[in-house]
Amino acid sequence: MTEGGGARPLQGVRVLDLSRFIAGPICGQILGDFGAEVVKVERPGGEDSRHHAPYFKGESLFTMLYNRNKYGITLDTRHPRALSILEKLIGWADVVIENYRPGTIEQMGIGYQRMRELRPDIILVSISGFGQTGPDSRRALFDAIAQASSGLMSITGDPDGAPTLTGTYVSDYVTGYQGAMGAFGAIMHKWRTGEGQMVDVASLDSSFALLGTRLIAQLMLGKAMPRSGSRDLLTAPVNVYSCLDGSIYIQAGTQSLFPKLCRVIRRPDLIDDQRYASVDARMLHQAELEAIVAEWSAGQTAFDIARQLDDAGIPNAKVATVADVAASPQIRARGMITEIEHASLGTLRFPASPIKMERSPLDTYKAPPTVGEDNNEVYSRILGMSGEEIAELRSSGAI
Repeated sequence: MTEGGGARPLQGVRVLDLSRFIAGPICGQILGDFGAEVVKVERPGGEDSRHHAPYFKGESLFTMLYNRNKYGITLDTRHPRALSILEKLIGWADVVIENYRPGTIEQMGIGYQRMRELRPDIILVSISGFGQTGPDSRRALFDAIAQASSGLMSITGDPDGAPTLTGTYVSDYVTGYQGAMGAFGAIMHKWRTGEGQMVDVASLDSSFALLGTRLIAQLMLGKAMPRSGSRDLLTAPVNVYSCLDGSIYIQAGTQSLFPKLCRVIRRPDLIDDQRYASVDARMLHQAELEAIVAEWSAGQTAFDIARQLDDAGIPNAKVATVADVAASPQIRARGMITEIEHASLGTLRFPASPIKMERSPLDTYKAPPTVGEDNNEVYSRILGMSGEEIAELRSSGAI
C-alpha cells in the first residue's frame, strides 16, 4: 500500500494507530513520514478533533495537520463486531500506537498481554498523560495540564507576571516525538532480536525533561531560578528590542559576543567597564545594558540592525509573525512547506518534516484522510473482506 517512489527507511513496517488529538497522531505521522504503512482508526463520524477549527472545505485543518501519510478507517470500538476486527488488525501490525487513559485498552479487551497473544513480537507504544505507573497514572491530561504539572508553565512568562502557557502545544508535540523515538528504538531491537516490547511515554515526563538548567539547578544546588521573560537565563544583554518596524531579538551575552556588540553600537568604552567585564557582572547590570541597546535600536529598522549584527557575527532575528515566516525564503529553501493533492479537497499545504535525509528523503506521499476514506481498501486488503461484508459492517454501524 505504500505510495510514491523510492525506498523509505521504515518501508515494510506496519503501524496501527489507535490514537487521537495530537501526541499519538504525531507519533504515527512521523513513522508514516519514514515510510511505515500507517492505518489510523477513528470512530464513525471521526475523532473529536474533527470538530476543531479552523476548517477548509468543511474539514478540520487541526486534524489534517497530524495525520498525513496515513490510511484512514472507521470502527466503532463498542460495536459487537469491533473486538474481532481490532484483533485482526493487531495481528497484522508490527507497531500499535494508543493514547487512551491507562487501563482503557484492557477494558476494550486488547491490552498489551492480549496483543502479545495475537502477535508475540508486537511493539505497543502507549502514550499517556502521567504514564502507566505512579499515583497519577489514571488521571486525565491535555497539553495545558502537562505544562502546568511539569513546571513548564511556571518558568514561562515575564518575571513579574503570571505563569503562562507557551504559544503552541509544546508538551503534546515533544511527547509525540518521544513516542516516535521509542518506536524507532523498539523496531531496531526487534530487527536484532525478534522481540517486541511496550514503550511507555508520558506527557508529564516529556515536559519535565524540557526544564533544562532550571531543573538541574534545583536538583544539584537546591536553587530556584525565576522566570526570565524574553531574557536569556544565563547571559546578558539578551532580549527583544523595539525598532522602527517591529522588534528584533539580539543575543550578545557571551564573553566573545559582548565586545562585538559594544563596537557595533559604538560604545567601545563598555568593553573595559568592570560592571560589564564578565558574564556574572553583566547579569547583575542587565537592565542598564538593555537600556543602552534599546536606545541604539529604537531609531533603526530591523533590516539595518540585522545587517550590522550579521557583519559582526552576532546572532539576531527580527521577531517574525506566522505570516512572515510562512513567506520566508529560508523556509522555502529548506522545503519546509509541502503541497499534496487530495482527491476531494484539492491542494493542501502543510509544514513538511524538518528531518532532511540525503539517501532516503522524507516526503508527503499521502494526503491526510477524510473520515473513513480508506475503509474499502484497508478492510479488503488487510482483512480480506468482500464488498458485501464491508457494506454490511457499514449498514450495521460498525464502521
